[in-house]
Amino acid sequence: MRRLTLTWKLFLRITPTILIAIAIIGALAFRSARSEIDKIYDAKLINDANELWTLQEHQIEAPGNNPPKQVKDMDFAMGNQLAINDQADDYADAHIFRLWKDGKIRIFSNGAFPESVPAQRAGFNTLNYANELWRVYSLPIPNTGIIVEVGEKRVLRDTLVSNIMLNLFFPLMVLVPVIGLLVWYGIGDGLRPIHGLVRQIRSRSPDDLSVISMDALPRDLHPLGMSVNQLLSKLDRSLTAERRFADLAAHQLRTPHAGIKLLLQMLADADGETERETILADLTASNEKATRLVKQMLEAARISHQPLDPKVVRLYDVTASLIAEFGTFITLKRHDVSLAGDESAEVNTDEPMLRLLIGNLIDNAIKYTPVGGKIRVLISPKPGAWALSIADSGPGIAPKHREAVFRRFYRVNVPEVEGTGMGLAIVSGIVERLSANITLSTHSPSGGLHVAVTLPQA
Repeated sequence: MRRLTLTWKLFLRITPTILIAIAIIGALAFRSARSEIDKIYDAKLINDANELWTLQEHQIEAPGNNPPKQVKDMDFAMGNQLAINDQADDYADAHIFRLWKDGKIRIFSNGAFPESVPAQRAGFNTLNYANELWRVYSLPIPNTGIIVEVGEKRVLRDTLVSNIMLNLFFPLMVLVPVIGLLVWYGIGDGLRPIHGLVRQIRSRSPDDLSVISMDALPRDLHPLGMSVNQLLSKLDRSLTAERRFADLAAHQLRTPHAGIKLLLQMLADADGETERETILADLTASNEKATRLVKQMLEAARISHQPLDPKVVRLYDVTASLIAEFGTFITLKRHDVSLAGDESAEVNTDEPMLRLLIGNLIDNAIKYTPVGGKIRVLISPKPGAWALSIADSGPGIAPKHREAVFRRFYRVNVPEVEGTGMGLAIVSGIVERLSANITLSTHSPSGGLHVAVTLPQA
């Protein structure tokens, strides 16, 4: 199914609103027109009743019991002029009048109600006669026993209101398509900056991640343009970092690969068993170094996109299990390792990432702490968080290097320790993913490194 464009969606939402507004305006206009026409026609009935009384006053007040008199072809004082216009004649047929005296009709018009229809109460009345609604105004003359009644068919007013509404409806029907075209054009013109933004993005090549121009964007679209530019900047930094990582990785892998190749050649040319054993030991060490480098590179690449599964993790238990995993290396170097702190400490984080983070920090501490040195691991509370600190008695990191050591393949020159420069880079990436915080400082006046990681508590 083909999806509607944004222009069509906006048009289909705006157009019904306009049509509903027109309908509401029409309903209000109908109500207003009917009210005004009722006022005008009621005023005319009052005027007609008074004029009729003025014209017939002497005749109806004459003494005697004269028979009822019908006034033919007359609309009050208009005489036979109604024959000039058929519509006026129809108008006259829609009107009646009756003059009562002492409870009997004395004068009445063509089509007037018979005497069986009693005189209406004073004022305006609505009467249903012969299946037609009539608006009747009754004017009692004080102290005379005379009542003047004038009536008008209700359909006359309804027809007039209908004609007025029809005269308004047909122009509106002509205007609706014009309004639709104007709305369509307005929507298209309003969306032109978005179309321009889409063209700018679509025309970019994969290597062109420069920011887009926001000069032509209206103020409402500036946040969108800024968000797109921020995304492009992030992609540019990410791709640059990946390219740099690939270049550095290629350079770092080249060294152990060349060393292994050279050792294999030397092994082939070795004369004695002792020389072969020495070369094999060096070959094993070079292979382990290359394997470690590849493993750390894979870990560094994985942490940037591995999905997180945050849950409640017991920080003390995870740290203790990782220290136990490094037990062999700790024993070989005769390190004094201690773990202290709150055993109930719980953090809300991704456990595999947390284990990789703590494992790299412990590995670094073991690697750089000399034989017989001390490593102290402490878990302490912070406001809304838990702090994991690892302090060793190694050479430490000078303040000028503490920011750079988090970059990939950056190493502080410690001749007696071999490394890849990836451990703290991996730690930095994990800290960013877990929304944690890490600080480096000097452990004691005699040296050593103190690493503190703050994690949000569960």
